[in-house]
Amino acid sequence: MSFSATPVLEHALARLEPLSQSHRDDLADAVTPGELWRTWYTRIPSPDEMVAEIEARLAAQARGEVAPWAVVDAATGRAVGMTTYLHLDEHHRRLEIGSTWLGRDAHGTGINPAMKLLLLERAFDVLGCIAVELRTHWHNHQSRAAIARLGAHQDGVLRQHQVWHDGTLRDTVVFSILDREWPAVRSGLEARLATRMAGLEVR
Repeated sequence: MSFSATPVLEHALARLEPLSQSHRDDLADAVTPGELWRTWYTRIPSPDEMVAEIEARLAAQARGEVAPWAVVDAATGRAVGMTTYLHLDEHHRRLEIGSTWLGRDAHGTGINPAMKLLLLERAFDVLGCIAVELRTHWHNHQSRAAIARLGAHQDGVLRQHQVWHDGTLRDTVVFSILDREWPAVRSGLEARLATRMAGLEVR
């Protein structure tokens, strides 16, 4: 089974659909509140860059390099972000979950943990991965906290790893989840989502 394939993945709170240009208008709308593309420590396309960003991810998928999805709010059917499998290594049964962003209106809705559960289930249970990496900018404290909350282990920091778009140097924090750690990570995600769903039903 190809690591670069993008089947539809579904949860009650979120759906991952194969990324396409049909998502571009929703995604352009999603980045507008707060002008997310101006966040200096991450790479989020502006509305004007959305078509090119989708084209670039699809071209990389055609080369077998990535697996890109649109993140869809299951309640509204609208695309609210993107996520991608990167650094696909079928021989060593590893990949990275990255190039992920969600619109501000999707924060705190349960979509992010639901999306992570879907991606990790596919990686470990379907593709047979022995390790999944997650990477983020040293200064992206929100992302670092969210990754640690998953139960991922911080492997280290790649100092001066990349020259960033504004000329600054990015230190990249590398986390991983191993296959033997996956059952506990899954239990934690499922418990968080059950609490979230119960809260939604109460309201």
